This record gives sequence, structure tokens and C-alpha cells, in this order.
Amino acid sequence: MNKSPNLVLFLSDDHGAWASGCYGDPYLQTPNIDFLAENGVQMLNAFTPTPVCSPARACLMTGRLASQHGVHDYIGTTKGFDVDYNWMEKETLLPELFQQAGYETILVGKWHLGQERIRKQGFDHAFTIGPDYPILHQGERTFYRDDVPVSTNGVLSETITEEAVWYLRTRTNDKPFLLVIGHYATHSPWLGHPEPLVEYYQKKGVGKNLFAYQYPFGTLVNEATDVTREQPALALCQYYAGVTEIDNSVGKILHELNNLGLQENTMVAYTSDHGLNCGQHGLWGKGNATYPLNMLEQSIRIPMIFYYPKRLLNKQKREEFVDHTDLFATLLDLASIAESPEAIKKRNSPGKSFLSLLTNTYAKKEIKRLQFGEYGPVRMVRTHRYKLCMYPDQADNLLFDLQEDPGERINVIDEQPYQEIISSLKDLINSFFTIYQEPGKQGNHPHLPQFNPHVAWNHFKEN
Repeated sequence: MNKSPNLVLFLSDDHGAWASGCYGDPYLQTPNIDFLAENGVQMLNAFTPTPVCSPARACLMTGRLASQHGVHDYIGTTKGFDVDYNWMEKETLLPELFQQAGYETILVGKWHLGQERIRKQGFDHAFTIGPDYPILHQGERTFYRDDVPVSTNGVLSETITEEAVWYLRTRTNDKPFLLVIGHYATHSPWLGHPEPLVEYYQKKGVGKNLFAYQYPFGTLVNEATDVTREQPALALCQYYAGVTEIDNSVGKILHELNNLGLQENTMVAYTSDHGLNCGQHGLWGKGNATYPLNMLEQSIRIPMIFYYPKRLLNKQKREEFVDHTDLFATLLDLASIAESPEAIKKRNSPGKSFLSLLTNTYAKKEIKRLQFGEYGPVRMVRTHRYKLCMYPDQADNLLFDLQEDPGERINVIDEQPYQEIISSLKDLINSFFTIYQEPGKQGNHPHLPQFNPHVAWNHFKEN
């Protein structure tokens, strides 16, 4: 048995926390994710620092906020865009720290931080989706094994799973490993998933009573397609099918770890880059489903589950706030990987390890009581009761009293009883981002080009 634990990290795309059985959905069939939650540690208040793909992934891989690493929107793969540019070149990434500690590092599936057709920074081996767009859930696809194109044909989630299983079966050394599995099945288009799964959810009546409420605090500029406009119930069934595809993958990986005798020394963690609205608030999409950009609960809440029976205190459901920067620190802590004081100072991460929560050895002073977030120029702070969202135009500012209004329908920003709370929360946002931002990289930088939620801009590429 390796002294250092192996880690398998599922990092799915667009999988909102609400969309699994263990987080309360009455229809979704997610027995394997539910198994992890029931027999491991489930974080009930896990958040993304930025509710869109590339920045969220960069936050997890660096332990830093978007206003520190400089990626504020999804990285495009359109014609003429440098899909192989390394957006993380100036950062030290989580897999690099694992490499330095003697781990073998493997990436399978989605990356979305550049280097689409070439070797990935920090990974010994990679088998990734590549830049061809659109990304369909079935059919022919070119993957990239490091920098070698590989033609595939089949269900995308199954291709990703088969590669991860192949790695586990063909390992040629005794190094501990970090295996990151980036699933895409929950991402749009919400079409093309295996018909038996889609039909199963249709027969269950999924989508018959979609949300009638329409988000009033911005213009809808979401990922609406013909299917979400004309057949929203079908779109939701397709999304549910994608969730179950991923759940099947979790089951296959658990089965393989058990067959290979790796389960006892391997932690399996499940999370997503950000959340998603699938009809909630009348939206289909995440933080960029509206303009001004939103920080709705469905956009920012993510699943986060840990399964490692030999090390963690199992069967826990934790209510503390955690996010991707905390996860970065926790995974290092679990593997007993410590950076030098100089490196820690340079990283200046807001994240703190919550390994003590997973082992139930925490002190009360370690409990996180505030959650911050950003998306471009939008900044947010959330307590257990209140959520303040600050925009460049103060007229757009939002305060939700989540105790009285959990559906985020009533903006109380101008109501007199809340003014003292608003003032305190504004001070918290300003103080936090004064510490955790780098000059010229902050999302609310006054010289940034106008933020466009549809186009990944590369302002920071030259900085």
C-alpha cells in the first residue's frame, strides 16, 4: 500500500448541486454519487468562486480567485482563436505540486484552460476532448492524447470513462496518482443523450411542471436553443440523462478501484466547476444566463462529496461554506503536500484546508462564515442569511434576504431596515478583494473592455 493516498477527482461541467438525489432531487437516478454522499462526507454549502467554466477551473487548479489569476470568462475555441495558448503559464497548478511530491498526474476529459491540442501543464498524461465545437454527446470526436490526435466514435461520457479505466488497469509504476476526470455530459446541447435514459425520465414526468417564474433583474442572454424554447421538458430530460451518464461513470470507477485493490488507499472526490439553471428562474444557463451577470444559488452552488473510508469520518453532512480555493488547499493537505512559506505568500490564496471538517477534528474558529464570489465586474458576498451582489452600475445592485426569500425574487437593496447590513457587506467585499486581487487582473478593473458574457476575451493574455 502506498503511504501517500491516491486521489480520483471528478470535475464535471455544469452539474448544479440541486441535480442529484443526495442533494434532494426527487427524480434523478444517481445511486453511485448518492453512495459517495451517504458513506462519505457531503458538503451541503459548496460554491464556485466564479459561475462559468474556465475561471472556475482555474480557481480550483491555482487556489486563487479570478481577480488573481486573470481568467474571467470561458475561453473560446472559435476560428482564429489560439486554442493552444496556455492561460495558466504563470501559475503553479495543483497537479504540478502533486508531481513535485512524487505523484503521477493524469487528466481525462475536459480541461478548458487552453493547451487544447498539446500537453497539459502539470499532467504526466492527458486524454482530452479537444477544441472542435460544438461538443456533441454522441458521435465522432477527435480527442488528444497529450499532443497526438485520436479519433473516437461513441458516447462521449463512455469514452472518457473507458480511458480512465484503461489508465487504472495499465499503470506501470507504484507511484501514488492524481486522476482528474472531467465529464461534459451535463453541458449543453441538451440533446443527443442515450435514448433509454431520456425516455426513462420522460416516463417519470420530468419537466411537466417547469418553473413559471421569470428572472426580473436582468435581460435573458442565456444558452437558449430550439429545444429549450420549444421543448423545455425534453431539454430537462436530456440534462437528467447526462447526470445519470456521469453517475454511471462514478460507479464504474469505484468498481475498478475495488477490483484492483486500490479502494482502501484512494480518496474519491466529486465536484463540478459551477452550477446551472435548467428552467429555474426561467433561465437555461449559469452566471452568463443573464445580463447583468447573475450570482443565483443555482449558478453558484456545486456538489462536493468525499469518499475515503479509511481516513475520513464517514456519514457526515457538513453545512460549512467551502469553495474551490478551499478544495485546492484540502487536497494538498490530504496528501501531506506543503508549499514553502515563500510560495504560500506568493500564491496568496483565500482558500483554507477543511480536512479537519472531513475528519471531524475541527475547531469552531476554523468554520468559514462568509462566501465571496465574482464574475467579471460583479462581486458577491453571501452569509447564511444575506447575499449582496455589487455591479458597476449601482442601480443594478441586489440584496436578497435568503431566510425570507430563498427563491431570490425580492431585491431589498433600497429598503430601510437593511441599510446597515448592506453597508457592512459592502465593506466586507471591498476588504476581501483588496487583499485577493492583483493589479490589472481584477474583474472590476476600470480599463477593461466592456464585459461581454458571450465572448471569452483575452485582455489578460498580454498582461
